[in-house]
Formats: sequence, structure tokens, C-alpha cells
Amino acid sequence: MDQSIIRISKELSDIQRGTDLAIAVACRDIDVRNVKALVMGPHETPYEFGFFEFAIHFGRDYPSKSPNVQCVTTNGGRCRLNPNIYANGKVCLSILGTWRGERGEEWSSAQGLESILLSIQSLLSANPYENEPGFEDANEESDKMYQKDYVQKIRHESLRISVVQRLESYLGLSPVGGSTQMLIREDGDDDDEVNVPFEPFRDICKRRFLWYYQSYLDAVEKGKSEVKLQDNFVRMPFETPVKNCMEGKFNYPDLERRLKNIKTALDAEPAAWAAEGLAAVVKESTVAVNLHHQYEHVTAYFKRSDMPHDVTLENGNPFVWVITYFGRPMTNLDGGLFRIRMNFSTRFPDEQPRVKFETKIFHHHVAPDGTACYVPNPLKREDVKSHIEAIISTLEEDEPAYDPRMVVNPEATKLFWGSGKDDKKQYNRRLRRSVQQSME
Repeated sequence: MDQSIIRISKELSDIQRGTDLAIAVACRDIDVRNVKALVMGPHETPYEFGFFEFAIHFGRDYPSKSPNVQCVTTNGGRCRLNPNIYANGKVCLSILGTWRGERGEEWSSAQGLESILLSIQSLLSANPYENEPGFEDANEESDKMYQKDYVQKIRHESLRISVVQRLESYLGLSPVGGSTQMLIREDGDDDDEVNVPFEPFRDICKRRFLWYYQSYLDAVEKGKSEVKLQDNFVRMPFETPVKNCMEGKFNYPDLERRLKNIKTALDAEPAAWAAEGLAAVVKESTVAVNLHHQYEHVTAYFKRSDMPHDVTLENGNPFVWVITYFGRPMTNLDGGLFRIRMNFSTRFPDEQPRVKFETKIFHHHVAPDGTACYVPNPLKREDVKSHIEAIISTLEEDEPAYDPRMVVNPEATKLFWGSGKDDKKQYNRRLRRSVQQSME
């Protein structure tokens, strides 16, 4: 086999099996040289939790030469979201040979796809104005104003293009007016390699949207406080009119409306999955049989456990699991009784389950609407028991390492990892209060 193909395949596998929540990669089985990559916008930047897609082509001379990288998230070539990422998709990085760099910053065969993606993510900084050559040390008062203006318009367009437009496209939602039009979606079992667009990040973006929904709303509120409705974007000194800039007007109320429409559509999907699941049970589909078998296995596992957790199928439907979680003794969860719903798609495991706490809980890894933020073992995505174990582990972990990519409840996160001496105490009080209320 071609050595470059072996190298590319290994790099893809390593990333897919890794635990970095900031990047994702995929390719068609028949075309490993053409890869799609998703880079998540870092927390506390104007790109926060945006979904930025890149098309990567590996030549036959890889890894002797770097691959070609093009940004796809450009609003059809009309938006330059970073000084180093042009509206035509060009990514300027010394590691790619698309920008001059210092000695040691050039491409070498020791580098690879992951290092490229991490370099791209580093461009998505809190002050991207400084990325433009010649403006790294801009300290003039006018430059400081430009920096603020640039951050404001990037926050708006990052939210509009990388999040709102992407999710509306996945869900078939109309961006105008108050109505939404759901489109017939492709069934994963009937993919036509030629006619069906290759959209490997559909599921991850949907699930992450639910993780970060509150952060998106917070970004909208911040934007409303800083700019006026229909204010024009300020053109930067380094932006070229028409071809390589970011023109537009601020309209945060409209973004808020569209975000809420997306949330409503996503919240409706589990009910549709349940109905599809019942039809799949009648047909004795492979997924239905598999989920029922796993249910029996998990039930037996809970009976052997030292904790009285329980799981049932709603209306006997193997696509809807209802877990009763009992808080572990001698912890802040002691005595709690929480109902957790897991909804499965007929395309599981290609579509991962939606997990939601139906019993309200104040927890840094549970979103305000109950969406659970957890990471299952990447090698066991098809194992429901692995999902449940990951949920419980995330819930019970006493001293978790701070991970900005798992900020799903901003209020609880600030208290849990707060700098004030009373922050953690207040967090624990609110968690205990929600535990006590779960028993009422």
C-alpha cells in the first residue's frame, strides 16, 4: 500500500480515537486523501464554540510536503473571519508554506494533521487583530478601537455563519420570518455516495449546540450591550473591500430568534426518533435488536451493582431508556434521586444518544435545560453501558480538571472553578439544594 495512505489513515485514526474535544476529522472510505476537519472555536474568544470546517487534500508526496488546506466556513467566499483565513478559503500558516515563518516553523515530515489543526485553532484567539502582520504590537489608540470593533464583528459573524447557518442547514430551517420548514433528511442506511452530500459533522454539531446553547445566548446578550441594531461593521485597515473583508450589519435580535428556533427543532428530534424506533422494532431492525440486547445486559449489570440505579424502557421502546440515578452516599449527591432520559436514533451509533436530566440539577456538567455533558470512551461509542458509566462518572467526579470545551452551564462553572473563596461553597449549596429538591 502507498506509504502516504498508511500515514494519513493512522493520523485520522489517532485523532478520532483521541480525547481532544476541539477537533474532529472524517473522510469517505474510498477517498482517504480528501479529509474534512472541524475546529471548535476556543472558549472566551469571539469564536467561542463556533464550528469551523476545513477541506484538506493530501498529495502523494505527503508527509514530505504539507497538505493543501482550505477553509470552508466563509459564507460562500464572502467572509474573512480571521486575518490569516481569507474569504477565498486560503489559510496562511508557515507550517503550510502559505506564509513566511521563522526558522523551525516550516513544515517537516515529523508534523502531521493534528499539528495543523491545532495551529489553525491557535489563530482563533481572543484578539485576532494581532494576527495580521504589521499589527502584532499595535498600541496606538486607533488600533485599540479597531481591535474592539474587530472582535465585535467576528463574534457576530462567527455566531451567524459557523453556528446558526450551519445548524439551520442541517435541520432544514428557514432563516427568515418566524416559520421553520423541516426538510426530509437522508436516512443513513441509504446513503448514495454520489448524490448525498458528505456531512460527517452533522451529529456532533447538533449535540454540541445543545451543550453550548446557553453560551450562545450569553454571547448575544453581550453583543446587544456593545453595539446597536443595524450598526455597520467597521472595516479594518488590512481588509480589502469586496474580495477579502467582512461587511455587514449587527442584528443580534435576529440571531437570538434563529438560535431559539434551532433549539426548538433539536428538542423535537428525540420524539421523532422514538416514533421511528417503534417502527424499527416492528421490522426487527438490526439497531432495534441490538439496543434491546444491550438493555438486558445493562439491567443485569445494575442488579449486580452496589448502587440501586435502575433503567427501564419507555413504553417498551428500546430507543428510549429512562435511568433512575441514586446519589452516592458521602458525596454532595447523597440521597438524590434523578431521572435521566436517553433517546436513541435508528442510525445509532452514527448518531449518538441525546441524554437529558429530567430532574433538575445544578451541576457544572449539566446544562440549564438538563442536557448532559459527558464524553464516552471513543472506542466504545456503540456500547450503551459505556455511555451510562461516563455520565455517572462525570456527575460524581469530585475534583475534575477544568476543560473549557465542556462549559455547558456557565453559571455553575464560574462558581465551581471560581477564584473567590466562597464560590465553591455557594456551588455546593446550590447542588445540595437541587439534590434535596429531587427527593420532594
